Amino acid sequence: MKTPHLFLSALVAMSLTAAAAPSASAQDAPKPLRAGMVGLDTSHVPAFTRLFNNPKADGDLAGIRVVAGYPGGTDMPASKDRVEKFTQQVREMGVEIVDSIPALLEKVDVVLLESVDGRIHLQEAREIFKGGKPVFIDKPVAGTLAEAIAIFELAKKHGVPCFSSSSTRFGDKVSAIRGQEALGDLLGATTWGPCSYQPGTPDLFFYAIHGVESLFTVMGTGCETVARLKGPVHDQVTGVWSDGRVGTFRGILKGKADYGVTAYGSKGIVQVAEQPSYERLCRQIGKFFRTGEPPVSAEETIEMFAFMEAADESQRQGGKPVAVADVLAKARAEAAKLVAE
Repeated sequence: MKTPHLFLSALVAMSLTAAAAPSASAQDAPKPLRAGMVGLDTSHVPAFTRLFNNPKADGDLAGIRVVAGYPGGTDMPASKDRVEKFTQQVREMGVEIVDSIPALLEKVDVVLLESVDGRIHLQEAREIFKGGKPVFIDKPVAGTLAEAIAIFELAKKHGVPCFSSSSTRFGDKVSAIRGQEALGDLLGATTWGPCSYQPGTPDLFFYAIHGVESLFTVMGTGCETVARLKGPVHDQVTGVWSDGRVGTFRGILKGKADYGVTAYGSKGIVQVAEQPSYERLCRQIGKFFRTGEPPVSAEETIEMFAFMEAADESQRQGGKPVAVADVLAKARAEAAKLVAE
């Protein structure tokens, strides 16, 4: 039998051990991540900050806090006319505003490149990648296909996990289309959505990209040719895939402009209408920041941008089909020069 003195000593030791050991919930809690935003000139900036910085954030949103932002901005009206407003909004949410990308990198663990003007993404990405931190690049990933390829090549060179996507890809309904029993084998698809253009970048990069992203979410990769018919009401781009499937994006220039997909299958036709979800996109971003595993491959994103640049080339050629391989070959040659700079 233990003496009272020894028994008391054992109790004290047990108490100290219990106090020192972390609780199960503390052990399971993910490491907090500090996020930084580059480019505070899009409505995505305050929207994403609210989602990540919400005290009740759960799942893949939990434990990630936007703590710093670099305003950036360009002469594009969508940028210069809004950067001050969105910068002030996130400042009021407790986000520290810094004056350079290097200053931001000193304060964060992960980065969201949000600049609305894709033409400066390559320039900004060059600086960000030097920090070696995982990066999400908001749409469009770049201002040209060649620059998009260069960005992914530079990310690989620096060993930086990186991905880009529109929020339409992760909608509950859109992402589940291919697995529906009622559809059977996917034979083709049509997507639609709002379409507006921004001078200085290919037509579909600015806003039509949302509907194009839905098309590739459903169809997957393998597009070989692209033809475009641009009218005053609709802008229609049709791709033919390597297995003969046909995928079409209809950009709505006038009239009611919702987002949707019609998928044609061996057993049935499935149609869904779904608005983009910032929350579902941010949950994917949060998961990516934790795992380093992109939910969308660089190869698929590059092919999607080749589809959009091929659409412009088809327009220049009067609507003739354009080979995606030719567009990619030209862009890869240009990208090699950009990477070497």
